[in-house]
Amino acid sequence: MFKKILVAVDGSESSFKALDKAIGLQKLMDAEIYLLCVYKHHSLFEASLSIGRPEGMDIPDKVLSEYAKDIVEHAKVQAAERGAKDVRGFVKAGKPSRVIVEFAKDKGVDLIVIGTQGTHSGKDGMFLGSVSHRVASNAKCPVLVV
Repeated sequence: MFKKILVAVDGSESSFKALDKAIGLQKLMDAEIYLLCVYKHHSLFEASLSIGRPEGMDIPDKVLSEYAKDIVEHAKVQAAERGAKDVRGFVKAGKPSRVIVEFAKDKGVDLIVIGTQGTHSGKDGMFLGSVSHRVASNAKCPVLVV
């Protein structure tokens, strides 16, 4: 049923719970897993606005890109330790919900698995995080929110 599963990872506990669900599905369906970490792109103008930036400090995109690569590598290790096979990692810059949906479309993904930041207290109960909500609303394939 699902041959390509996209897991959005951001280093949060909920994204690793989503990875666990995707691994379980992979074992049932012999699917590929794509890990995707999206970081917010900073324009050169935004990067130049930091007046107090120490000399030699990298611009935000470079730092965020390296951090996103670390998250994907950590997720790949976690997946391998849990018995996952055929796992590929990707890092992209941009608005997370938009990039996740576009990536899924471009790669022909059958299922997106994404974590949510969970419960907000109060009388309204549980709400989806804004990224997971936008992905679920805009994706052309099924979305499993964990």
